Amino acid sequence: MRSTLNVLRKKLAAGRKISMLTCYDAGFAKVMEDAEVDCILVGDTLGMLVQGRDSTLPVLLEDIAYHVSCVARGTRRPFLLADMPFGTYQESPQQALRNAVTLMQAGAQMVKIEGGAELAPTIELLTRSGIPVCGHIGLLPSHVHALGGYRVQGKEEAEARRIVADARAVEAAGAAMMVIEAVPDPVARQVCEAVQLITIGIGASVACSGQVLVLHDMLGLTATPAKFVKNYMVGAPAGGDAVLQAFRRYAQEVETGAFPGVEHVYGMTAGNIGTPYGNQSGS
Repeated sequence: MRSTLNVLRKKLAAGRKISMLTCYDAGFAKVMEDAEVDCILVGDTLGMLVQGRDSTLPVLLEDIAYHVSCVARGTRRPFLLADMPFGTYQESPQQALRNAVTLMQAGAQMVKIEGGAELAPTIELLTRSGIPVCGHIGLLPSHVHALGGYRVQGKEEAEARRIVADARAVEAAGAAMMVIEAVPDPVARQVCEAVQLITIGIGASVACSGQVLVLHDMLGLTATPAKFVKNYMVGAPAGGDAVLQAFRRYAQEVETGAFPGVEHVYGMTAGNIGTPYGNQSGS
């Protein structure tokens, strides 16, 4: 039986954190399930990692729906989230609802959208319509051109205040979960203290309720990984179950709070985050 938000909340209440990985196919999804990874995100990172593009922007709704259906068929237990691609929810809440329904019908249990307070009406409509929402604040990959590249967000006081305000707005609108990406550890901790929903960090803080990494990054397939990435293939046993053991070690380290370490989080002086989401030259 597939996990639920209530199951995830009970795990947190028991003092154990939530593990999440991106995935795009049934084969890897089954290994993640065997490794007891809690959540699987079908991310728009598939644009870079599966389609060979240079950003997430060209990914279509149909692409995400196809890969959600593949992952759903490959698993029975992990909680399954789907990214809503660029351009599928910005026009209006009604547009977002139509497209979110497509992803839920493909097998997703929750949709993820990038943005803060400006998306409150969209989040409200989705949740009223029975569609759980995961917000995404801090570094927004679909806004990479507007942000001037993949850079840590929240270094300046005004920017940090805005991120905390966005987190509160996303929660107030009804989101049940939120990804915090590439935000300095002190600011990410402020966010975690300001909200009660499930917080998932990536380059944020161990204070988050859980962590997410991109599949190809944590398997060491990225030529110049971002600071927040840990290569879990290093030290994995030789043989056919090396990937399984890498996933299992990741899930265990997240659950106990051993990952991320201090070497994986950003301080207030951090700038460029490196090369995220699988550098194609290294895959």
